[in-house]
Amino acid sequence: MFDTKNESLNRLFEAILKLETTEECECFFEDICTVKELREIAQRLDVALYLSQGKNYQVISTLTGASTATISRVNKCLNYGSGGYVQMLKKLADGEKKS
Repeated sequence: MFDTKNESLNRLFEAILKLETTEECECFFEDICTVKELREIAQRLDVALYLSQGKNYQVISTLTGASTATISRVNKCLNYGSGGYVQMLKKLADGEKKS
């Protein structure tokens, strides 16, 4: 996992937590990441969503364009990681239920 004593990472996480709107988030991430990096991060979240829905690697690869290596890594994180994907998928699902 991350070195929690790394001031730069902590500053980044704190900055992200201070974003209040989708527009602020878009502006910040547009400035801090390349388009490719953003697409890769979004792709991983899509992969996590599809894995949580029980879709197989072939279907996920077709839907997202992700390699089987990426899908495998996300699957490993879903099953054995720190719970970040699971927490976020739950929050996203809870947000959709409220809408």
